[in-house]
Amino acid sequence: MKKPSSFSVLAASVVLAASGALADTTVLVNVNVIPMYTDTVLLQQTVIIVDGKIFEVGHVDAISIPKNAALIDGTERFLMPGLAEMHAHVTSTEYAEVDRLGTLFVANGITTIRGMLGKAEHLVLRDQLESGEAFGPRLITSGPSLNGGSVAGAMDADRQVREQHAAGYDFIKVHPGLSNDEFVALAAAANEIGMPFAGHVPVSAGVFQALKSDMATIDHLDGYFAAMLPSTNHGSGGYGGFFDVMLAADIDIEKIAEIVAMTGASGTWNVPTQVLVEQMIDDISLTELKQRPEARYVPTKILQRWVTLKESLLNERGFDLDTAALAIKLRRRLIFELHEAGAGLLLGSYAPQAFNVPGFSTHRELTALVAAGLTPYEALRTGTVDVANFLDSNGGVIAKGKDADLVLLDSNPLENIKNSNRIHGVMLRGKWLPSSELDARLERYAIRDGK
Repeated sequence: MKKPSSFSVLAASVVLAASGALADTTVLVNVNVIPMYTDTVLLQQTVIIVDGKIFEVGHVDAISIPKNAALIDGTERFLMPGLAEMHAHVTSTEYAEVDRLGTLFVANGITTIRGMLGKAEHLVLRDQLESGEAFGPRLITSGPSLNGGSVAGAMDADRQVREQHAAGYDFIKVHPGLSNDEFVALAAAANEIGMPFAGHVPVSAGVFQALKSDMATIDHLDGYFAAMLPSTNHGSGGYGGFFDVMLAADIDIEKIAEIVAMTGASGTWNVPTQVLVEQMIDDISLTELKQRPEARYVPTKILQRWVTLKESLLNERGFDLDTAALAIKLRRRLIFELHEAGAGLLLGSYAPQAFNVPGFSTHRELTALVAAGLTPYEALRTGTVDVANFLDSNGGVIAKGKDADLVLLDSNPLENIKNSNRIHGVMLRGKWLPSSELDARLERYAIRDGK
């Protein structure tokens, strides 16, 4: 790699004094940029951030650095857009819990989350996060979910969709239990007023109805296995298990191409949450799960609850590890074929949930996508530029005029996806947070003495 110019070395020498300063202008000097609109790394760039936006990007020898800017040394490091977690849950709006979740996400380079189980308080929280009054990523929020227990008929589904739209929620969350008539009414109302709806596929409707109804996202690949059963087969005597994994041995493999093609044509995106499914049904030991580094940020009572959940799932009548292994293989194949067919995939792990610690689990999901056959660049797109395309937002790439939600890495994630969590610092809405500050924030939430 070419050595930095004498000017860039001089600029970089100021970084220790300037990195923590608040300034309208921040400059990353001599950094390798992964712009995400291409898989080509732009070497030795200067990136100027002004008022939370990318003002200029260019070679270090061609860009003049503004006076009084805060300078960050990017030598031998890699700058990429911030990641999105597209299946997150905001478990509380209490200050301490918001700060804890925000810290876990941001320290892992997650600068946008999509909250999949909203409530009225989340509308206020969304604004507080955007303004910086609360610490954490940008929040895209649903309202309270529409499900079999909350909806009383087609007319009620229509009413609730319109009320949530008027209230200002970003999308409708669909949970299980809706009748087909309720789901159809929900979809019709949402499509009429331009309100996205996303989440689970009601059993009464099925994947093909969801695709025909212009569902924005299907999460967890919910309903796909059931849709690929032979017409004469009801699957494992009626026991489908966790997201129908026990149907794997009954699937008609020839139906994969059909459902992939229909998904691609429909415009519906998928949020696979593959890591959630894999670690809940595979043979990884509970000891290993409890000893993961991120487990230190999970209260002991919650960690034990997760252990009990996996134990109960594995001990359910009809559960079989060989069938579970086949399910993992088939889900990976489905993810890869959806990607190859141009059917959109979005990065999401379902956090917090069993053994999915916010932020950390997003990186595990990236690894799962690569295991399914995506390249590191393709996997990273699902959490950056593809999210921006889906949300029609102003982020996802590093280019002039884009939002300055950025992650500075010590190694190239295009060479090894696990480098995505080698974080040197995060820029959140234009504010630079060095790893020392992020580590100190994390340390506040490390569990000690079992609490």
